[in-house]
Amino acid sequence: MGHHGCMSVFDEKAAEWDTPERRERAHALANSFRQHVTLTPELRVLDIGAGTGLLGLDLLDDVAEVVLADPSEGMIEQARRRIEAEGIVDATAIVFDFPAVEPPPGAPFDLVVSLLVLHHVEDTAATLRSVREALVPGGRIGLMDLDKEDGSFHDPDQTGIHHHGFEGGALVRLATAAGFEEVEVRNIHEIERDGRSYPLFLLTGRRPA
Repeated sequence: MGHHGCMSVFDEKAAEWDTPERRERAHALANSFRQHVTLTPELRVLDIGAGTGLLGLDLLDDVAEVVLADPSEGMIEQARRRIEAEGIVDATAIVFDFPAVEPPPGAPFDLVVSLLVLHHVEDTAATLRSVREALVPGGRIGLMDLDKEDGSFHDPDQTGIHHHGFEGGALVRLATAAGFEEVEVRNIHEIERDGRSYPLFLLTGRRPA
């Protein structure tokens, strides 16, 4: 199953993606995020694997600018529609995939955020290095994803799942090896699904100044 197969799945899901439930979850997560990552009015933020931009657009009130990046054209199309419909001026949406050779348009950024993206990426180390390259010196990451789980979080037939969550210590080592300092992983939230609770962590770190 090549990379593009995975994308077409998300292209197909894009129109139905932005549900009230997902928006509510992103809002709750954005609030948890704010408790651990300092947001200031001059920050330029890149939301990677942004989908329709649920997380990035929720943070927009607290920062200068948000760029939503996702490899799925369908998702970015939905994000652009929402930006236009709501008359949002400080956000743009671009089709862009990590890891990449060149940083995305608009780089370097002060902060890179993501929600439930890392487990879709095959090469975590390369992605973290790419993210570091997209940051200003001293720039920060705030990446949220699932703790290690038994594979029950996703439907068994869903493609493009490369990791059933992550073990915190392993991720700290990966991020440190990718060139980040002050790396921390902490649990910030639980996602309820089918009567089970899945812990969600926040990975933070800084590109050395």
